[in-house]
Amino acid sequence: MVMGKTIAAGEEARKTPLRGGFWLVVLGAALWGVDPLFRILLLKSLTSSQIVLLEHVVLFLAAAPVLWRRRAELKRIRLRHAGALLFVSWGGSAVATILFTQALSSGDLNAVILLQKLQPLFAIGLAAVILKERLPRYFLPLLLLALAGTYLLTFGWSMPFGHAGSFVTAGSALALGAAALWGGSTVMGRYLLGTMQYETVTSLRFMLALPLLLVITLSQGAPWQLNGGLGTSALISLNLLLQALLPGLLSMLLYYRGLSTTKASFATLAELSFPMTSLVLNWAVYGQLVTWAQLLGFVLIWTALFAISAQQKEQAEPAAQVELRKIS
Repeated sequence: MVMGKTIAAGEEARKTPLRGGFWLVVLGAALWGVDPLFRILLLKSLTSSQIVLLEHVVLFLAAAPVLWRRRAELKRIRLRHAGALLFVSWGGSAVATILFTQALSSGDLNAVILLQKLQPLFAIGLAAVILKERLPRYFLPLLLLALAGTYLLTFGWSMPFGHAGSFVTAGSALALGAAALWGGSTVMGRYLLGTMQYETVTSLRFMLALPLLLVITLSQGAPWQLNGGLGTSALISLNLLLQALLPGLLSMLLYYRGLSTTKASFATLAELSFPMTSLVLNWAVYGQLVTWAQLLGFVLIWTALFAISAQQKEQAEPAAQVELRKIS
């Protein structure tokens, strides 16, 4: 009986928001900022859809053994879980990326980027409706602080648009659609982690996205330009492998492991570590100067992240004390 209580307490502890889980989401999202280092060379030979397709093939091959070992969990998948998986793999991975790419080519660039930053608002709203998450105290000021920091990282002190009409465009609607899908993917991922392990969710995300990516790539009919000598082909293959394993597989494993013990409304703010990584890489690799406004934005985001992490720790401690009393 005591062992049964201990196992049950362990399962509850896995679902309890922990400080370490929050920072795993931060680290996983930060690794997304490394992606351009590998993608720049690939774009010289392949289209975006071809790169994403090949990347998912590599990811599926890496994740397939894990999925096979976790196959017992697949028996617990119900229709609502299947819908959430399709939302994460098709909506969050494929469709949202396509919408955002089209938005950049059809709308005001600055307005599109700014509207995409509204992703946390969609995630927080959906988390309250679907997951019944209650927001902690001071959450709204911390959210505004993080969004202000992201704004400064992206635009500095300048206004991002010339007039209000910049927002009333097809590109703006596409950007809002992408933000909604990415925010919803965070919530749906957190929902799935209540039933499956994070390794299973990660593997299924990569596997289920493959058919849709294959259809999209074939429909475009772009030629595969892999010629250029053995050295060039080897370099392309190495870049593709590193891109798939670092900002792809490793980042998603860290992200979903952290998300399994983190509220979706907290995790969506932890994802703001992504633009901070891009800022550091632009400075370190491409020599782009960092402005005082960007430094201030960097500080504002980290201040919000540390404050939110402290809030999660406060919430986790009472839950842990309750479980200890149950065991004893």
